[in-house]
Amino acid sequence: MKRTIRATAVAALCCAALTAGLVGCETDTQSDPEPAASEGSGKTDSADKGSEKLVTGTQKIPVGDQSVNVSCSGDAVDGRPVVVLMAGLGDGLDKLAGIQKTLSENGRVCSYDRLGEGASDKPAGPQTVADSGEVLTAVIDRVAGDAPVVLAGHSLGGLIAARYAPDHQDRVKGLVLMDATSPTTTADVTEVIPESATGPGAQVRAGVVAVNKGQNDEKLTVTDGEVRSAGDIPVEVIQHGVKYLAAVPEYGPDLEQGWADGQRKWLKVSSNSTLRTAEKSDHEIYVKQPDLAVQAIERVTEQAAGGASAQSPQPTPTVEAGS
Repeated sequence: MKRTIRATAVAALCCAALTAGLVGCETDTQSDPEPAASEGSGKTDSADKGSEKLVTGTQKIPVGDQSVNVSCSGDAVDGRPVVVLMAGLGDGLDKLAGIQKTLSENGRVCSYDRLGEGASDKPAGPQTVADSGEVLTAVIDRVAGDAPVVLAGHSLGGLIAARYAPDHQDRVKGLVLMDATSPTTTADVTEVIPESATGPGAQVRAGVVAVNKGQNDEKLTVTDGEVRSAGDIPVEVIQHGVKYLAAVPEYGPDLEQGWADGQRKWLKVSSNSTLRTAEKSDHEIYVKQPDLAVQAIERVTEQAAGGASAQSPQPTPTVEAGS
């Protein structure tokens, strides 16, 4: 009886962990849940993007017929890109409040709730990653104006950022991908866990396939695809070091290997890419090792701004390990 109860608990835990880890994040909460720069909510400053003013504080902006919740803090610095933080599936901008506050000490930083998340409206219907990109464009226009941006995305937010950058090289000047959802997330799981699997493995497989087909709060379909290049922009890919996927009975080690392979695939998004490992963190790197996340975002932003460390791009992706 105890063995049955234990197996059931492990199955539930593994299914939740894999679904969160492979396509988003719905576990844990930030110790500081308040949105960064909530004071001044609803106000705007004097900088214009066309006839609209740039966002300051936390407020909702219209995107088509819907409303998107956006938060900005820190002062713009000439020549320095605006940092846009992008949360994983199941998370809102409040989860990013801690690193947004820290990063805002050196420049302008913004975050937003995708449709279906946080305080933003629910999507009117099914969405694709391209649809999320259109919302991101509208957000960038309102938070950065004509300034360049660095996108820093976690999990599904990282996938969306990396898919977006190649088509918007005029705006996106750097990327930080924090345990980003693999570009081949469905295949990574279904090639490891067969359709005939039972127990925890079957639950994991079914959960990931369902979420990627749009059974999530964003109604977002996530399809596998090749990594396209965004040129030679500075990119840092940070993968988890605590191998939590290994907890899945029978299939755990292969799932971990597939995840690691997926992180290396993202290096192809730029000829100036670096891979680092958050040795003390599971999937939620910016929560478990916020200093590491902040340092990576600062490095990429400085390089994108043309800082001293921004030399000629590496001819091939660089792989580094870090703690």
